[in-house]
Amino acid sequence: MTTTNTTIRSQSAAIPQVRLSERVWRRALPYLLVFPTFLFVVMFTLWPTVSAVINSTIKPPPTVKQQAKFVGLQNYIDLFDPDTPIGDDFPRVFTNTLIFVGLTVPICMALAFALAMLLNRKIRALGLYRFAFFYPVLMPLIGAGSIFAFIFADTIGLANTVLRSFGLAGIKWVGDANWTFISIMLVTIWKQTGFFMIMYLAGLQNLPQDVYEAADLDGATIWQKIRYLTFPLLRGTTLFILTTGAAGAFQQVDQLYALGEGAPNQRSNLILYFLFQKYNEPRNLGYVNAITVILLILLLSFTVINFVLWERQTYYEN
Repeated sequence: MTTTNTTIRSQSAAIPQVRLSERVWRRALPYLLVFPTFLFVVMFTLWPTVSAVINSTIKPPPTVKQQAKFVGLQNYIDLFDPDTPIGDDFPRVFTNTLIFVGLTVPICMALAFALAMLLNRKIRALGLYRFAFFYPVLMPLIGAGSIFAFIFADTIGLANTVLRSFGLAGIKWVGDANWTFISIMLVTIWKQTGFFMIMYLAGLQNLPQDVYEAADLDGATIWQKIRYLTFPLLRGTTLFILTTGAAGAFQQVDQLYALGEGAPNQRSNLILYFLFQKYNEPRNLGYVNAITVILLILLLSFTVINFVLWERQTYYEN
């Protein structure tokens, strides 16, 4: 009898311990599952960002034996100072980048919306048309840049051949600063429009059809339906495309490598490729990190603006 009572007590005492261990394990399990992702973010996002901010405030030593010097915001000031070697080029590159983003993204969005409206119908070979316009997205940027470098060649290029067939003079697409910049924009527009088209097409196919049927009963024209129905209903899609498109436009590199490499005199260069050009020079370490921080601030600004506008849209819809 005593042995039986002792066994019952030991079993009843073990039950709370088992329940306690299960409770601790259930509470710890979500943190254990999140930890690998958290570690990845710290190693490849947070730490490089903090390192870039710190290195942007120092000036590398002339020799290995000397120590780096803390200069505060001087590297940022030098970027826009025409009396410094890097300040003579960076303002031009920075302005080029803003112009590039301000032109290519709206043009891509307008073309993508027009194509999405045309391809959101029941027509023959619809899948073929969609694939044809989306195909440039699948092509690597360096490959697209190489193809257009051949098209824009001075003597044997397709573009100048067509111009000469109409009795017009050939254009120096790669070599002249203005035309090189336009060539880079054309490659980017050709490459990105298909991706934006698919996003708009997905948004159009998810729109409620009852509002369009009601508009048809009221005698609304196609332009009125686009202006008062399609545009407002696609606001979320447009915000997403605008944010991702701007972020991608700020980070263009490959087509610059194939089309002039920013020549002549950095007049057709963009900020990220300019950063890569200066990265290999040890004396530019502080400047390169300062450019990285500026680029990061620009990208974060677009992201924050997108979140604010998205929250406002959600509020109005509710």
